[in-house]
Amino acid sequence: MILSSLTVFLGALLLFLVQPIIAKLLLPWFGGGAAVWAVCLVFFQAVLFLGYLYAHWSVSRLKPAAQARLHTGILLASLLALPLLLLRLDTPAAGDPALKILALLALMVGLPYFTLSATGPLLQAWFALRGKSAAGPVKPYKLYALSNAGSLLALLGYPFLLEPYLPLGRQLLAWALCYAGFCALCVLTAARVRALPESAAAGAEERTPPPTPRARLLWLALAACPSVLLLAITNHLTQSVAAVPFLWLLPLGLYLFSFIICFGPGEWRWSNAFVSLPLLTILAMAWAMSSLSTDMGLGYLIPLFLAGLFVACLMCHGELARRKPHPDHLTSFYLMIALGGAAGSVFVGLAAPRLFSGVYELQAGIAAYALLAWGVFYRDEPRRVSPAWLFLGLCTAALIVWLALDARKAREDILLSARNFYGALSVGRENMDNEYAGLVLYNGTIVHGAQYVRPEKRNRPVTYYGRNTGIGLLMRAREKKGPRRVGVVGLGAGTMAAYGRRGDYFRFYEINPLVAGVAGSHFSFLGDSAADIDLALGDARLLLQREAAQNFDVLVVDAFSGDAIPVHLLTLEAFKLYFRHLKPDGVLAVHVSSIYLSLEPVVQLAADALGKKAMAVISEEDAVTGELKATWVLVTAREGLFKDPLFRNKGLLIKPAARVKLWTDDFSNLLRILK
Repeated sequence: MILSSLTVFLGALLLFLVQPIIAKLLLPWFGGGAAVWAVCLVFFQAVLFLGYLYAHWSVSRLKPAAQARLHTGILLASLLALPLLLLRLDTPAAGDPALKILALLALMVGLPYFTLSATGPLLQAWFALRGKSAAGPVKPYKLYALSNAGSLLALLGYPFLLEPYLPLGRQLLAWALCYAGFCALCVLTAARVRALPESAAAGAEERTPPPTPRARLLWLALAACPSVLLLAITNHLTQSVAAVPFLWLLPLGLYLFSFIICFGPGEWRWSNAFVSLPLLTILAMAWAMSSLSTDMGLGYLIPLFLAGLFVACLMCHGELARRKPHPDHLTSFYLMIALGGAAGSVFVGLAAPRLFSGVYELQAGIAAYALLAWGVFYRDEPRRVSPAWLFLGLCTAALIVWLALDARKAREDILLSARNFYGALSVGRENMDNEYAGLVLYNGTIVHGAQYVRPEKRNRPVTYYGRNTGIGLLMRAREKKGPRRVGVVGLGAGTMAAYGRRGDYFRFYEINPLVAGVAGSHFSFLGDSAADIDLALGDARLLLQREAAQNFDVLVVDAFSGDAIPVHLLTLEAFKLYFRHLKPDGVLAVHVSSIYLSLEPVVQLAADALGKKAMAVISEEDAVTGELKATWVLVTAREGLFKDPLFRNKGLLIKPAARVKLWTDDFSNLLRILK
């Protein structure tokens, strides 16, 4: 029991620990956006399913000794594949980002992750077999709760215990060493299985009747629904409610914790005493998704969705625990759970961006949850159509119709709605009945640019780029020096082009082709500018690495989606690259506006490391000029810039932060810059 428990716990710990490590390694190659994590989750769920499929095939088709020999061979092969994880592979070529991420993950961590995925159910089957041979109690499902405890520990331990203290290279090395120890424990366990007497192996073939297809389909649905809600609620909270760093930890933690509760030692079961909770949370989440909840604060919305997710997980995972089969068929049971989890993640991470023009997967998940709750609500009732069952069915149908109508209503002032790997874009109309009529570009709910409609105001730079913001003051100060070469990382609506004059050259770097299309079709900043405009599609850092020195007078870095920070644009190596493309007296302008993060010290440390001067310029919101509150950090080697009268009483020295360390490609930590 001790050996099996230790091996299962360590395997689950490593299974979840490698996920944030490898995702952080891939982030710089794909723009540093949240979509990278979503596609990584699809890969991990899919390989988890393949591992469970192998375990099920092995247990159902091979004798225990053959199972042990085969798995020992796979363990040794996975050890030989570890060097691929430690190699820094070359930058991937152009193509579909999602497919490139999946291919890289398969190459770098595919075999070790497959082995970890398969070992959990396989060891539980072996544990049940050894229990039979010893004529003792067989309770392998307790190991499933233990494995989820290991996963939860890894989830909480990485951002607080590992990431702040170890650079990425050492994280990978430490994981590889622990994985080697895990393989040694597995080989020892397999050796004990091979040593079982023939009578135990013969007894293992005398199985109880297999589960019915209907039971398997129900397992699949009960696993898929929480998976859809997990990813959809996480996306909604981090992109549409509040882009709070580490907020994604809470939904995933509750998801894992529900498994621990439902499959733990207490034999907890979902009971009819709690049937009102799913109904209440379904209605509450549907209401919070609607236009009726626009005035709700974060203190209500975040707990509401987290409570709804937790109740859904308890209901579905409690039903799974109640309906779990005899240990003879546990690999079949885990296979359907893994298939459901993979199906849910594929729907949210891959299918939804291609099926929907807007973000509607949460509405779909709530509707599916309502149908499933309706189906299991009267699970113990006689097989008849009772008035209560019929009433709940009508309520479920009405709820689904309401969700659809409310989603349609939310699009009334939307001119365009589109999405791809990099997120959901929309163009909305505001104040169309007065002089401040304009179009606004959103990425999720974050403003990425705006433009007045009236001709006399159309070319006025607004939002974070107004003439009184840090970048506005800088562009006005550079007007005195003649034609300017300006680089801009992040296109948005193309607002920076409003500063272009005849003889100027503006080069925009934009990773999202949708943004480029929208900026040209719905906004006129690029077309109206008197400057020569050039647009380069792709990740700015990768493009700048390949280009010859551009000799920019000003280089603007504004590629953040709310508080989703592309860390690779704020490391020391990135700043060295920026200044390679700037003239000796050029200025780097970094937009660091954030509700939750203090990015100014990060920029200051990079400036200090390069011997440059940095100053923060904070401007307030101004409804008359259309400017939003903005914080810009200007970095330059030119001493005289900050003595310009335009910056008098507007520039602030950045206070050092003792807890913040210099960010490099091998080390960064968001936890230490939380406000």
